[in-house]
Amino acid sequence: MDLSEGLAGWTDWDGAAFVVGRSLGIFEESVTFTQVKAVFWTDNPLGNALHEVLLQLVAAGVLERRDEPDEQFLWSGAMTSGRRW
Repeated sequence: MDLSEGLAGWTDWDGAAFVVGRSLGIFEESVTFTQVKAVFWTDNPLGNALHEVLLQLVAAGVLERRDEPDEQFLWSGAMTSGRRW
């Protein structure tokens, strides 16, 4: 899954972390969020790491983040707006 497509709209943090996991190949395309939701809804190294990836992508300007109504993330388009790393 392409991260920019998966986060084209505001997405709750757990769903956004799932999209990141898919884009990294951690979760196969056949795996649904409900099959792995415990990764995000419990305190564990994988879920914590995927959340941290989201926060680091915000710091790099790749994603936007908001706290209300819940913690959510959105593709900011920074990589396609002329910014090169």
